[in-house]
Amino acid sequence: MVDREAGPPSLPDDWPAKPELSLSLNGMGCFDWDIGSGLLHLDGVALEILDLTDDDYDGTRAKLLERLPPGEGDRLDAVVGEALSGGGGGGDGGGEDGYGTYFRVRRRDGTLRWTHSQGSVRRDGNGRPRRLIGIVRDATQELADSMARLELDEERRRRTTVVEGATAALAHARTVQDVIDVLKHSDGLEHLGATSLVMGLLDSGRIHLVAEGPTGSFVPGTRVTRVDEEYPMSEVIRTLSPRFIESADDFALSYSGLWPHISHLGITSAAYLPLVAQGRPIGAVGLLYGDKIGFTTEDRNLLVALGSSIAQSLQRAVLFEQEHDLAEGLQQAMLPRRIPAVPGAEIAVRYRSARLGRDIGGDWYDIVPLPGGRVGAVIGDVQGHDTDAAAVMGQLRIVLRAYAAEGHTPATVMARASVFLHELDTDRFATCVYAEADLATGVVRVVRAGHVDPMIRDTDGSCRRLPAEGGLPLGLSAEFGRLDYPVNTVELDPGQTLVLYTDGLVEIPGADLDQGMQRLAGLIAGGPRDLQELADRLCEAVDERGGEDDVAVLLLRRRGAYAGRTGGKLQQHVGQGDPEALSSARHMVRAAVRAWGAGDRSDDVELVVDELMTNALTHTDGGSIVTVRVLPGVERRLRLEVEDRSSALPRIRDAGESGVSGRGLVLVDALSDEWGVESRGSGKCVWSEFVISGRPERDG
Repeated sequence: MVDREAGPPSLPDDWPAKPELSLSLNGMGCFDWDIGSGLLHLDGVALEILDLTDDDYDGTRAKLLERLPPGEGDRLDAVVGEALSGGGGGGDGGGEDGYGTYFRVRRRDGTLRWTHSQGSVRRDGNGRPRRLIGIVRDATQELADSMARLELDEERRRRTTVVEGATAALAHARTVQDVIDVLKHSDGLEHLGATSLVMGLLDSGRIHLVAEGPTGSFVPGTRVTRVDEEYPMSEVIRTLSPRFIESADDFALSYSGLWPHISHLGITSAAYLPLVAQGRPIGAVGLLYGDKIGFTTEDRNLLVALGSSIAQSLQRAVLFEQEHDLAEGLQQAMLPRRIPAVPGAEIAVRYRSARLGRDIGGDWYDIVPLPGGRVGAVIGDVQGHDTDAAAVMGQLRIVLRAYAAEGHTPATVMARASVFLHELDTDRFATCVYAEADLATGVVRVVRAGHVDPMIRDTDGSCRRLPAEGGLPLGLSAEFGRLDYPVNTVELDPGQTLVLYTDGLVEIPGADLDQGMQRLAGLIAGGPRDLQELADRLCEAVDERGGEDDVAVLLLRRRGAYAGRTGGKLQQHVGQGDPEALSSARHMVRAAVRAWGAGDRSDDVELVVDELMTNALTHTDGGSIVTVRVLPGVERRLRLEVEDRSSALPRIRDAGESGVSGRGLVLVDALSDEWGVESRGSGKCVWSEFVISGRPERDG
């Protein structure tokens, strides 16, 4: 502070400074344009800024405009003209009677200089502009600093965007390899300036390398290292602090054991970051640079933020893979450990886990050996993709297998399984297809519970959908009291393949089910002949399109006319008012006749079995059991038996000219080589035998 008693301070003679001095000392020149005369006065500083001399400049505005590059003069005239007309606010400054603008001037050496001009309009009493007075200054450094700030801001935004983009991409990474791929195969590394990365995961005090960096960078003996060794990743895990290696010399000095092995890679700097999740280290990542020296504070902050995102994603990935392994193990435990060899059939099964969620679902397959050379093939899908769905699937598979092995008909097997599922303490339902195949005759009885239709691949490779009338899904049919499941009977010729699958094989996002079925039929038709290779190809097709559901596939090919055991028999129960069972019995007999070499007697056999079944259903109150078999011996005979619960014995009688009753046994007597009636407990059995000369076909 100035001592008041010392008197007034001593001031310079030119204090305060004149405006001209203040302006010139701050690099600002003055101009005064008299609009009426057209003279434009520029002081010495203004001339210097515009790179003019007294000899060059004649005091006119036209002379000044000659120094402006093409287009700049017109732009300057437009800004000044708006100010003179009273528009005001022209350019980037000025008030109602002023302007401010940047423009370029070509200097005498040919280079361009950015300048800034600002002026105010003086008007007469009538408001007409008389003079334009203002300043001009060199704006080169100002604009350079502004551009640098813009570039710096842009660089900051770009680098921040890189971290944000990498973080967003990492949020979708589900496996450790996904995390590595996001960092290596996106633009993230390029935008961060890094040429490659290394990554290691910590497990029991050891670091397991999962990303090796650039090609040719692997150092023998570093696949698994200890935390106490002198490596960058070991150090950051021990200290839980990032390590920024500023230069190649810094790298060589700090890690003399590692540097000789990687010095040929051209690494100029590196950043190693600890990956810490929930307060504990899970690994480390290193970013390697080939044209960068040193790290700014902002570089370090961005990389630390990136390391945090990588750590969170990596922890999720590790947990996901652990859960995936557990779920996959549970799923595999629920599925059959092995598929039994089935005489007369070739079988291929596959299960492909889902690619979203917990990688576990309720899809299953099963093969159930049945008495009499028959086999049950099951494919099913329990609603949901979680451990509960897998648990329900395991119980349902075992129960359905037990019902089938007990000898129940396919419809009964499905109905009982539905009741079982309904009585479980679960809200899950299941779709299912159960096919009971007699490989000796090729007769396949199919029952469908809300599931997709099976397909059949013919011997020529073509594929067709097998429309099968079905019932409600398991669990729902019991809940709504609709346990009647239609039985669809088809004949599988030697070489034909029954294709059972779950809906994950045909569901395509954005397409309806029919399109998916058509696509599957094309895949099957164009697939390999080998059944195992075909099953692999179907699963690969799902992976290629990124299927999100789990998939089960069961392929069953009939090898040939499998005769089964000598003296074996085929049997079918036909209930009262059950046309489907009647049709199934006809299919069974027809296929048996063909398979056992009795084709020359096929018409006779079919007529007789129709007559015997019709008699049993017409003249008795209950159903009947139809049995067909080949009798062993020198003379091969095919024997038909129709058993019912009535003790009344049939007899041949004259039906008369207009009668109908009685003609059936006449027909049986005429077509059979032998026939007869046997008492069976409370019922009887009507049988008929046919001598057959052919031999059954064998596998080719």
